[in-house]
Amino acid sequence: MIAARVAIEDLHVWREDGLGGEPREVVHGISATIEAGRRVALVGANGAGKTSLLLALVGAVRFSGRIAVDDLSLEKKTLAAFRARIGFVFAEPADQLFLPSVLEEAAFAPKRRSLPEPLSLARAALGRVGLAEMEARAPSSLSLGEQRRLALATVLSAEPGVLLLDEPTASLDARARRAVLGAVRDTRATTLFATHDLEAALELDADVLVIGAGRLVGHGPAREVLADAELLDAANLDVPASLA
Repeated sequence: MIAARVAIEDLHVWREDGLGGEPREVVHGISATIEAGRRVALVGANGAGKTSLLLALVGAVRFSGRIAVDDLSLEKKTLAAFRARIGFVFAEPADQLFLPSVLEEAAFAPKRRSLPEPLSLARAALGRVGLAEMEARAPSSLSLGEQRRLALATVLSAEPGVLLLDEPTASLDARARRAVLGAVRDTRATTLFATHDLEAALELDADVLVIGAGRLVGHGPAREVLADAELLDAANLDVPASLA
């Protein structure tokens, strides 16, 4: 699938607290445009609204405002078609792994979307994340880092136009981190990723959206935004070591 342009206009998001209370607004009026093929890092402290923003982009939470991929706006009647253009990798890989083998996991999405040669697509995706030799393994037998890479492969295999990643480098050792960042760098998809790993934003030459308390407080190229100590301090973040 060809990389797609993402437009977010006056986005407000509400999340329930899990205790039966009234939904709480956690994202307040964010607007942004991500051109096709660009990589964008969503950075902010815990609870800033990064994951909520990503979930809104697939219609998984209550929101108001406009979200569009190319010329397709996210509405109830377009939800299935909208989600077909997007791949979402959750922060917890166990949330999306459920089949007996690594290969079956990676082949599931291309089969579901009736793509040609799903096994070839699956094996190519596994190779991109460094799991080519593990296709017969049970996902439950993999380490957390390997499961995180497998979760990424299950999405890459369907060749989405937009790739959404929630904390893609969390709990990864240096080798696994390189594999994940390499796969993200090589994909043609427009990529948005929520992360606490500010160095990853630099390594991927990403644009950055800085979110503080659910509001967009800064944006621009990573090397400019992440060197702004005053801006980052306002969002409870520190300048990454490579720029300090």
